[in-house]
Amino acid sequence: MKTCMIGFAMLALILMAPAVGSAHEGHAHKVMGTISSVQGNNLMVKGTDGKEVMVMLDAKTKITQGQATVDAKSLKVGDRVVAEGPEAKGMITATTLKVGEAPAAAKK
Repeated sequence: MKTCMIGFAMLALILMAPAVGSAHEGHAHKVMGTISSVQGNNLMVKGTDGKEVMVMLDAKTKITQGQATVDAKSLKVGDRVVAEGPEAKGMITATTLKVGEAPAAAKK
């Protein structure tokens, strides 16, 4: 019985290790949401979970909308985005930023 309990405890630790490891900083993170503010090369993105995340853009950030490359200056509040990059201190330095396609004009 004691051996069985130790076996279950070891199995639980092994299964929990990937979840704990994925929460640390320094590796690629992704945020999907809507731009809530633009300040130079910094965006505040309200994620689908309701939390706001600072996304920093730099010269290496690849910004696209569909197949087209987009200039950072064209980003505006309300744009839907997906940003990916390393996270440090609660901020993501985006290596890629994908902007959602503009919604089709409403038919009358």
